[in-house]
Amino acid sequence: MVKRRQFIGGLAALGGSYLLSACGGGGSDGSGTSNGSAVTNAIAHASTASASGTAIPPASLIIDSSGATWTLSGGSVYRNGAKAGATSGVTLMLYINNNVYHQGNGQFYSWNGSGWVWCNDPRLGGTSADGTTLPAASYIIDKTGAIWTLVNGVIYCNGKTVGNTGGVSLVLWYGGKIWHIGNGQWYVNVDPRNFTAQWLLCTDPRLAAAPQSGMFYGVNGHFDYTYTPTQLVSLIKGMGCTSYRVGCTADQNQINAVVKIAQAFQQAGLTLLVLINGGVTDANGNVYTDDVVAYKANMAIAQKVASALMPYGVTIYECGNEMTRQNATVNNFSYAGSLAMDFNNQNWPVMRNSIRGMIDGVKSVQPNAKCAVNFCVADVGAADALWEGMQPDGTGGHQTLRWDITTWHNYDAYGDIFNIGSDGNGPGFDLPTYCKARYGVPFMITEWNTGPDQSEAFRANYITTQLGEFYAARKTHNIQSVMYYVLDSGDNTYGIMINGSPISQPYTAFQSFVAANPDR
Repeated sequence: MVKRRQFIGGLAALGGSYLLSACGGGGSDGSGTSNGSAVTNAIAHASTASASGTAIPPASLIIDSSGATWTLSGGSVYRNGAKAGATSGVTLMLYINNNVYHQGNGQFYSWNGSGWVWCNDPRLGGTSADGTTLPAASYIIDKTGAIWTLVNGVIYCNGKTVGNTGGVSLVLWYGGKIWHIGNGQWYVNVDPRNFTAQWLLCTDPRLAAAPQSGMFYGVNGHFDYTYTPTQLVSLIKGMGCTSYRVGCTADQNQINAVVKIAQAFQQAGLTLLVLINGGVTDANGNVYTDDVVAYKANMAIAQKVASALMPYGVTIYECGNEMTRQNATVNNFSYAGSLAMDFNNQNWPVMRNSIRGMIDGVKSVQPNAKCAVNFCVADVGAADALWEGMQPDGTGGHQTLRWDITTWHNYDAYGDIFNIGSDGNGPGFDLPTYCKARYGVPFMITEWNTGPDQSEAFRANYITTQLGEFYAARKTHNIQSVMYYVLDSGDNTYGIMINGSPISQPYTAFQSFVAANPDR
């Protein structure tokens, strides 16, 4: 299978009244032959560059910012009297913002210093402003350079229809994604590079959503800390946090430890989010033999954990930890996860039913409890496949999965969650906006931090910056909680304190921000 990072270049077609083509590779080495003395005499170097917007024709030549002179003769482009790459059938040259372009055989190209590369008509502009709509605008240019048009209720990208659309009344560019409303229903595009890609049901992404306040500031911890539950309460309150995330398996020692924490938190009025550490492997580390076995095993774990914690005020359970980022579930850890094909098709039923087992196990004990499902990086491909009952190979008809809260992990290396790379280093999109419109449930960032090798000063600045971004978006993006990882890692790698003593700069940055920005 060709991986999605190997982009297909040269997508050129006609849609509406505009020439459409996404940027790609191509060109020549810039060598060529002379155009004769008439041209040579006309292109002596000059010191004054042509005005941006100069075109041949009607102009006879273009002088670029380096003083090189460009001419057009016999359908070929010349630079300082020598052919600039292999060009033919050229009918137009443009000089815009210090760049040289030509249009040959219906396609635009730009000069990169040694050859020509495909591009859009530069007069169309760059990426459209967020919130651009069709109609109102004549076209939308996305972050890949692809051009979207709307003709007679049908959506086109680079002149080709995208999926099956009809009766479309509005196309929207918002948060790095293409959305549309057709016959009264909103949809979002999965992958603009795949012209047969799905349009998935959603709501208008521009609508603000605000979750219940009271647990926005949170922190992670572990069941086996040497802190007593009373000390934990004191430390968490000292940071200004009101929520705490801790993991638990069906091991009775772990359950006993988490029960004691839950008792102390209930008395202190703090929220405890319990991560149920189920998974896709058995006690020997082998992937479950089938999805039924996986379902029953994980259901039993969740029932045991929920039964023990229900009496002590625990109402939120995260069903699995980074399930989509296991050796058995992701095809390559470098993949961003924005497409379902990034994940292991063979083991997908086991993973889906492991999560379903945990959700059903909790609900069988606590019907009103909230169950969250956790994702990483840009794993909307996994979330969508679970939500729609799809396999990574694109086949459907499987049992759909529903959760009450969408949870995400966002470390510095993953990128800005509000502009997360859809293809590793590729064009970014606003992930919380996508989740808000797609799943319609509150959003939590249950782990966030920078890398373990960063200095205290870097970490402090990162905390202030990230909290500022999260806080500003909490009322529009349905963000219920952001939980720093971690309270105490035993060293300076991730923790905000060691043995109860604050790590000065990160701790002060966190505490100061919370004090200045109340959760209300």
